[in-house]
Amino acid sequence: MSKPRISIIIPVLNEGATIDKFLEYVINMSSPENISEVIVVDGGSIDETREKVRSVKDIKLISSKKGRARQMNAGAAHATGQILYFIHADSYPPQHFDHYILKAYEKGENAGCFRMKFDDGHPVLKFSQWFTRFNHKSCRGGDQSLFIGTEKFRELGGYNEDYIIYEDYDLISRIYKNASFKVIPEYVTTSARRYEKNGAWKLQYHFTVIHLKKFFGAGPDELYQYYKKKVIS
Repeated sequence: MSKPRISIIIPVLNEGATIDKFLEYVINMSSPENISEVIVVDGGSIDETREKVRSVKDIKLISSKKGRARQMNAGAAHATGQILYFIHADSYPPQHFDHYILKAYEKGENAGCFRMKFDDGHPVLKFSQWFTRFNHKSCRGGDQSLFIGTEKFRELGGYNEDYIIYEDYDLISRIYKNASFKVIPEYVTTSARRYEKNGAWKLQYHFTVIHLKKFFGAGPDELYQYYKKKVIS
């Protein structure tokens, strides 16, 4: 049996300022023999994102309707690897992240993520990132990235495209119910730019409210309406 390989899937929208550097980082932090392809899924950027992606060698660029769930499903549909690795364009994985993923997968872990830390030392962010070490679905989020076996992803139906936000947690909740999940004790470093823009205390409060709303049964539209009113209004 051939060794499994990883398809890296990166949803983007107007990431022209940094996307080329991010892609080069991802390539340099991994081994080519472990990577089936790197797929960037653009959701309709109006800046220089597409041109910057094309400037990086051996990257697949595809287009999709806007929305991370739609974009990541589109990337998965084009993937050829036995493992899918979803990562945001502002979350930087650790060196040799591909080796850590393959090691976990070959030990029978169907899915998993890394621990996460922010590139900012604000106390709220330090407190929040501390919980990512625990293997419980309430401690999960898209900024930690996600690997999952391609067959398992398809079996679970992929991302629910009804979710404009919270799509990662929705899928991860289904994974926890139907598969093993591994939290790899290495760190993805993610940008604190949303917290800097909105205020760390304020944004963390709204994310907590969204989390509680979901816990008590709120649907995709209610979550998005709250987010749109409180966070991006």
